[in-house]
Amino acid sequence: MTFVVPFDGSTGSEAALVRACEIGEAMGETVVAVTVVPTGNTDYARSKGWLDAAESFDSEAIVARLTDQVMAAAPDATFEHLESSRDVSGNSIAKPIRRFARDNGASMVFIGSNNTGRLTTSLSSVGDRISTDQSYDVVIVRQQRSA
Repeated sequence: MTFVVPFDGSTGSEAALVRACEIGEAMGETVVAVTVVPTGNTDYARSKGWLDAAESFDSEAIVARLTDQVMAAAPDATFEHLESSRDVSGNSIAKPIRRFARDNGASMVFIGSNNTGRLTTSLSSVGDRISTDQSYDVVIVRQQRSA
């Protein structure tokens, strides 16, 4: 079985990744961070911090940066990226992640949430859409623990 972590580089997704690895190590589970990169959407990439203000869209550079970030936070995790259309609606991000989780036999999906009181229902989160799938358990991670 596999633990899947939707990863966008935010502090919440990084906290979820670290927690998934802690629990995964204890349970002997594989951890996979997965990012959906909307093709050619420079504004979205900049809003996520994947590109600097002056940079043009470069999928390979974005994936390389995200890979580095995942490896720095969780060296034992693996990283996968999925490309989607330019659209960034909640479903265009959540649907490929749900499919990825099902296709990879996810037993749990770890979702980072910076919206502590609202959990995954904020408009800026795709977590509410990912958590609707009944084929895996969902773990909400609110913050990274101090070591």
